[in-house]
Amino acid sequence: MDPIEEALTALKSLELGEKVNISQTAKKYGVERSTLSRRWRGVQGSRAAQYENQRLLNDRQEQELVRYVDRLCERGLPPTRSMLRN
Repeated sequence: MDPIEEALTALKSLELGEKVNISQTAKKYGVERSTLSRRWRGVQGSRAAQYENQRLLNDRQEQELVRYVDRLCERGLPPTRSMLRN
């Protein structure tokens, strides 16, 4: 697991009423205090989540497109860019 995710999990596991110490948790897991603070408050998401919002195809669609291209190439009909765009 990513250190920032481990730190967030540790913060989430605190008992109700227990004081959250972002600085101490950041030091313990070797992450930037400001990054951990922003992620904890929900101001900033992970890079993976940000990337997911920028993608044109989801994972399933991307895999299906790759299979389609592979099938065309096996037949000796490599697709053109315009075919892939459609």
